[in-house]
Amino acid sequence: MEKCLCSSSHYMLPRKRAAGGEVVVKEGEKPDFAAESTIKKHCTAATTGNSKSSDYSNPADNNEINNNSVSSDVKSPIMPLGNGNSPDIDEDLHSRQLAVYGRETMRRLFASNILVSGMQGLGVEIAKNLVLAGVKSVTLHDEGVVELWDLSSNFIFSEDDVGKNRALASVQKLQELNNAVVISTITTELTKEQISNFQAVVFTDISLEKAIEFDDYCRNHQPPISFIKSEVRGLFGSVFCDFGSEFTVVDVDGEDPHTGIIASISNDNPALVACVDDERLEFQDGDMVVFSEVHGMTELNDGRPRKIKNARPYSFTIDEDSTNYGAYQKGGIVTQVKQPKVLNFKPLREALEDPGDFLLSDFSKFDRPPLLHLAFQALDKFRQELGRFPISGSEDDARKFISLVVSINENSADGKLEEIDQKLLHHFAFGARAVLNPMAAMFGGIVGQEVVKACSGKFHPLLQFFYFDSVESLPAEALDPSDLKPLNSRYDAQISVFGSKLQKKLEDSRVFVVGSGALGCEFLKNLALMGVCCGKQGKLTITDDDVIEKSNLSRQFLFRDWNIGQAKSTVAASAAALINPCLNIEALQNRATPDTENVFDDTFWENLNVVVNALDNVNARLYIDQRCLYFQKPLLESGTLGAKCNTQMVIPHLTENYGASRDPPEKQAPMCTVHSFPHNIDHCLTWARSEFEGLLEKTPAEVNAYLTCTSEYTSGMKNAGDAQARDNLERVLECLDKERCVDFQDCISWTRLKFEDYFANRVKQLTYTFPENATTSNGTPFWSAPKRFPRPLLFSADDPSHLQFLMAASILRAETFGIPIPDWVKSPQKLADAVKRVIVADFQPKKDVKIVTDEKATSLSAASIDDAVVIDELIMKLEKCQKLLPPGFKMNPIHFEKDDDTNYHMDLIAGLANMRARNYGIPEVDKLKAKFIAGRIIPAIATSTAMATGLVCLELYKVLDGGHKLEDYRNTFANLALPLFSMAEPVPPKVIKHQDMQWTVWDRWILKDNPTLRELLQWLKDKGLNAYSISFGSCLLYNSMFPKHRERMDKKMVDLARDVAKAELPPYRRHFDVVVACEDDEDNDIDIPQISIYFR
Repeated sequence: MEKCLCSSSHYMLPRKRAAGGEVVVKEGEKPDFAAESTIKKHCTAATTGNSKSSDYSNPADNNEINNNSVSSDVKSPIMPLGNGNSPDIDEDLHSRQLAVYGRETMRRLFASNILVSGMQGLGVEIAKNLVLAGVKSVTLHDEGVVELWDLSSNFIFSEDDVGKNRALASVQKLQELNNAVVISTITTELTKEQISNFQAVVFTDISLEKAIEFDDYCRNHQPPISFIKSEVRGLFGSVFCDFGSEFTVVDVDGEDPHTGIIASISNDNPALVACVDDERLEFQDGDMVVFSEVHGMTELNDGRPRKIKNARPYSFTIDEDSTNYGAYQKGGIVTQVKQPKVLNFKPLREALEDPGDFLLSDFSKFDRPPLLHLAFQALDKFRQELGRFPISGSEDDARKFISLVVSINENSADGKLEEIDQKLLHHFAFGARAVLNPMAAMFGGIVGQEVVKACSGKFHPLLQFFYFDSVESLPAEALDPSDLKPLNSRYDAQISVFGSKLQKKLEDSRVFVVGSGALGCEFLKNLALMGVCCGKQGKLTITDDDVIEKSNLSRQFLFRDWNIGQAKSTVAASAAALINPCLNIEALQNRATPDTENVFDDTFWENLNVVVNALDNVNARLYIDQRCLYFQKPLLESGTLGAKCNTQMVIPHLTENYGASRDPPEKQAPMCTVHSFPHNIDHCLTWARSEFEGLLEKTPAEVNAYLTCTSEYTSGMKNAGDAQARDNLERVLECLDKERCVDFQDCISWTRLKFEDYFANRVKQLTYTFPENATTSNGTPFWSAPKRFPRPLLFSADDPSHLQFLMAASILRAETFGIPIPDWVKSPQKLADAVKRVIVADFQPKKDVKIVTDEKATSLSAASIDDAVVIDELIMKLEKCQKLLPPGFKMNPIHFEKDDDTNYHMDLIAGLANMRARNYGIPEVDKLKAKFIAGRIIPAIATSTAMATGLVCLELYKVLDGGHKLEDYRNTFANLALPLFSMAEPVPPKVIKHQDMQWTVWDRWILKDNPTLRELLQWLKDKGLNAYSISFGSCLLYNSMFPKHRERMDKKMVDLARDVAKAELPPYRRHFDVVVACEDDEDNDIDIPQISIYFR
């Protein structure tokens, strides 16, 4: 890493580019926060003596540039909320974050300047999350220098940085995370005037006296500056927020507005609104809603918000007299109107005396926050009086600290505590100097999110104090004070809390991290800083079969833009080894599945201490869960969704396993709804994605399958002889005959005719078959809610959206046929001229067309007794068609890729969906929103990821220490948007009892020494169990009902598995598993654990 040479400027922002590409501030010129922020080169700054600044525009180049002093009273223009010419949002980079925040919030972030004061572990975690989020600038303030102690929690620092200013040592690596963010430093004492340029200021290591002074200044500043104070002290943490006396929250929860489809509205006072029972309503009493598309009672279509009362699952009332309104006829959509909320924050000086309600995280500790409120004040007083933190293991310091807490409590006018938990305060005092990495990661996520709220008004801020502790993470056995003494190592801060014995366990552990995405990167950073797997006996194995994409860079912080296309696990492992060179890590690119059990074999699993999941799909989680269950290994599970995160501890014999409880499956729209009766944009996008894959991927792939192995393909279709085979052949024939494209004009013709087919002819046929006044068999209107009556589109070359659809579809069609794409296709006039040459035939609806209306139907293809005959005819036609193809003809199937905005995939899908939405009068969406839905993008932000991994690593201390009880562990659900933190002890596993034995899902009975069938049966008999059936996989090895099976009694179980079940037992496999059905002596079935037979 390059050494960071310092300069005397407080800020070094882009004003002028020197000839060599350097970004400098000219002598005497004041930096401008409104200046261009999309710098492409590294931009560093500092504030120490008169020395030099290193240019990081090229990491390999260490040429120095002169940068003379800039006065310390730097002033910059105020950037009001949401103001400023923000650069265009890089949707490829920020797509997952955009899915959480939306464009407006992102623009506000891009215009925000943030100060982070205190660059120990917590400060650097906050700064990291803000840089990844893409704020305009982050200024780092710290007067202190790096100590070896800091390496326990700060992933930026290395041993080479010891003695350097913390802020200066942090700049380069933080800048690498996002070159569009301006990062600067202040290394001298902070003045009130210096913070006037910021939208939000965060202090992580500041006295209460100074904090009150800065908070008062921030409140009185116009516009007010949001003030956040946060501390992490050992296993205790706090956050305080003050966003001023009138802070407006634009969106309190970030959820999409709830909607409902109206079924009826009464002429009453108050009016009763009933909605279709398609989906439960999410409205609550007091919500404001607007009505649209109501037929009959048109008075409600005025756009005026109305308040909901008596909200029920499928109905509600509105506080309005509709007696004299027109009678409701049909239709109508009701949509929630999200109301802004104005919050009044107390200043810190008042909140200390009258804190109000504390935000709880763990209801088993409901009495804890008031005590911690006193403890953090006492720690501040201790530091002011003695000029240092309490020493870990010092009973004198602990007594002094506790006496200060008691004194503050005695002097409290209101809210005096009746009891003081001295044992808890003892733990607080011993760990007060330490900043632990898991705590820093967790609070870095929380505080980073509060900064985003302060800058954007998106999500509900924390009001106002939050206290948290994880004393359960301490070792189960009492610590000897001598075990807490520093060893002059990078782990001394952690040792001062947990002791050197647990540190040794961490270092010698063997850990398997599954996944190297956003969660995986955070986990590797945390584990490296904690010293996990950093001893001689330790080893960390990480696996991920994915490669790095641009969209990963906004939260998978171990990756850089030059890593795009490289293996995630390899890059992440290398980056983690730079954080802690002692980390023993092996990176694999294998997906953990049944197919790779030769890689992750029995020996691998048996040698592990713990497994950490960092996965993004349920099926993979379930597989790892089963392996951990089988080998009885702890599994630490976590996941995120936007601002939400959850953690689950799966501990052998103590908790239920991950798969013991499942979320209900996502509700899928019926096929007939998607294809003929859509009533929301999701239906349109589902249909568009299906059409994209059918036209551009599946059909070309079918064509190639036919052309590559014609005889095998046709034989397969004949043997199938069903509607699906007929459909496949029809599509192949159509593609190679009527719809085959030879030049680009053919592609335009194909696209224009597809437009007519999709958006005009099919609608005409549908409305011919089911006219607007059609009724069902019981006499109710066919086009009742939620169905929407469609209208055909009339193609117009003057409609830009029509031309955009044509351009995207024509280009992609040409790609499938390998046809060169002419430059003129991007000219609207030339494209329109080419379209005019296409002859479009008039459409005549047919009388005998059957349109599927059954919501339970799974296929739109109707089976026919003539399928076999039709298939034979189609094969004959295909043989004739094949002879007309040029030699070596092959198509190019297009695989959908959502994250490349230059490939026209999302242009086509958005075009298909929006044209269809226009047919049905459904609101259209832009390409970005279409990408979120059709691309099934999971919303993701760095803050919730950081919090989740911090929480998991607090549990990891317990797992690796061993000896903790069920009540010591915590599962967590959190929603940073609200904010909500809900922690609870895990659920124990279900216990099965038999005679004097009991077992759970965690138990696996092991029988060694290569037993015979008779020995297995006797072994079970000795337990009071009569086995009547033994199976290996799907094969029956023994059943007491079959006399011949008694001949197998003296055969080895392994031979039965090989001979009867044809089991292939590779050399690395030392055992196999059988499922045994048993009953007791009273003939009651007993569900016993799986039995493992060891034969080697």
